[in-house]
Amino acid sequence: MNKKETSVSDMEEMLEKLKAMTDTKDSDFAEQITNMEKLIESKKKNIYSNLTPWETVQIARHHKRPVLDDYIKLLFTDFIELHGDRRFGDDRGLIGGFAKIDGQPIMLIGHNKGKNVDENVIRNFGMAKPEGYRKALRLMKLAEKFNVPIVTFIDTPGAYPGLEAEERGQAEAIARNLVEMAQIKVPIVCVVTGEGGSGGALGIGVGDSILMLSNSIYSVISPEGCASIIWRDGTMAQKAAEALKITASSLKELKVIDEIIDEPLGGAHNDYPSTVKSVKNVVLKHLKKYKGNSESKLLKKRFEKYSNIGVFNK
Repeated sequence: MNKKETSVSDMEEMLEKLKAMTDTKDSDFAEQITNMEKLIESKKKNIYSNLTPWETVQIARHHKRPVLDDYIKLLFTDFIELHGDRRFGDDRGLIGGFAKIDGQPIMLIGHNKGKNVDENVIRNFGMAKPEGYRKALRLMKLAEKFNVPIVTFIDTPGAYPGLEAEERGQAEAIARNLVEMAQIKVPIVCVVTGEGGSGGALGIGVGDSILMLSNSIYSVISPEGCASIIWRDGTMAQKAAEALKITASSLKELKVIDEIIDEPLGGAHNDYPSTVKSVKNVVLKHLKKYKGNSESKLLKKRFEKYSNIGVFNK
């Protein structure tokens, strides 16, 4: 929680105490409460409309931000989790399975962060190992077989960088997914809900539509990692965040992503139902866009999309 958000939180705490201590039917106190509510809303609007890239990073990492489990409970129905990569094991940092959104069957795949220490340890803080990416690819092929669209939820600091992951072919697993996703013959909609970090995000991030929540981030490297490489100083992360163009608005301007999903005032962590409703509406819109497209048209458009990213036009 950054300093600006802390000040709002303190004001909200004071408001709750005032409500608890007073009879709101009292006209004097009712007016004070109304004025404070207006002040808090005004302050929130001012803060969240003028966030720096580094402040956006802090919100994207907020410990109360909705994770994949929350979306499964609030947005999807009939979720059937499928396990294992059929080679090594089952990675809890990246999960997937058949589900329905508004009655429409899909294959749901996403990074699996936790909400507390125990969950995060089991799920490796949403940092998938090679078996996670190979499981994801297996499920994508299954979706292709049954002709159902794929929806991926991206929220990871990056792929797991440990020795065992390297020994089992982390780079190869991610690279294989990039190649295979470019050729999957069903629509793919990718949603960055929190952190979209490095190859860990790209491993399930090649899609026909790339969507981002307004306070999420998407980058080739974390600001801290970039700062330690460029300036040899991790404390320069704030400067790195600005240089990396990691915010949704910057990436939309650069045409890396297709649409920004607006979050409720105060961020996704302050209003789960409104966040879920916004995500649902935008995902359904993009799924509808690809309905009825031939396989050749779908793959052609996907190829053109990625061929045009990063092209410099004078």
